[in-house]
Amino acid sequence: MSVPRVSDAARADLAAVEAESRWVQSGVVRLHVLDYGGDRRPLVVLPGITSPAVTLDFVVRELRDLVRPVVLDARGRGLSDTGPHYAIEDYVEDVEAVVATLGLQEPLLLGHSMGARIASWAAARSAVPFGGSIIVDPPLSGPGRGGYPTRREAFLEQLHEGQRGTTADEVQRFYPRWSRTELELRARWVASCDEAAVLESFRQFSEVEDFFSWWPEVPAPAALIYGGASPVVTAEGAREAAQANPAATVHEVPGAGHMVPWDELDAFMAIVRPLLAAHVQAPAAASRP
Repeated sequence: MSVPRVSDAARADLAAVEAESRWVQSGVVRLHVLDYGGDRRPLVVLPGITSPAVTLDFVVRELRDLVRPVVLDARGRGLSDTGPHYAIEDYVEDVEAVVATLGLQEPLLLGHSMGARIASWAAARSAVPFGGSIIVDPPLSGPGRGGYPTRREAFLEQLHEGQRGTTADEVQRFYPRWSRTELELRARWVASCDEAAVLESFRQFSEVEDFFSWWPEVPAPAALIYGGASPVVTAEGAREAAQANPAATVHEVPGAGHMVPWDELDAFMAIVRPLLAAHVQAPAAASRP
């Protein structure tokens, strides 16, 4: 499989990240992972549909005193290969390959947007043992549930701007609340997101896959975090999620849109850090009754 195009300027960003690039084979796809190292409990981090691993550095570097972050470039993004398929099963198998190849012992899961859907399915499937999951603003769209609130054309516009060489000012049209640093980082990395990967993933979670078909099976400890101003997980959607899985806790980040940590980082961290601390302190699966 081919590797999405990544500019020299984008690759230079990796030098500033205190993480090691590691490689995992998942079927025919070679995956890139940023491993922040250390001997703490692993935290597998799964970004959204057009967010390569490096764009989550501003989040995970604030968590290294609690966990060992391991951030995945989803297939077709960042330095990971493109793949023949982009169904949620493919993404979950990639996560399981990362856990097995890197020898991660009962890792925690943290996923945002598309990554939140992947994390929740991986936790529900339990093919490998996970110690807990934090699901951030997962698309609740699916067959019979209405479309995803961001139009397909908006994704295409951003991808095409990235392919020709976009700027922070152009990116700001879509993300007006982001810091300049994060706008510039996205401008350099959005071109690494393969168009076919994005469009097929968008189709899957809009028309094929229903989040609520597996969400009730996600075991505790689990938490769902949503933005108070998010069009993806509305207050009504959050209530439905809470009813569908009483084992999970549900937390609102007031004022945040769908890109929750980018919009309200301090408020997001005020929720995530205690959750992770509690998950880290929980007994291992083998010792639970």
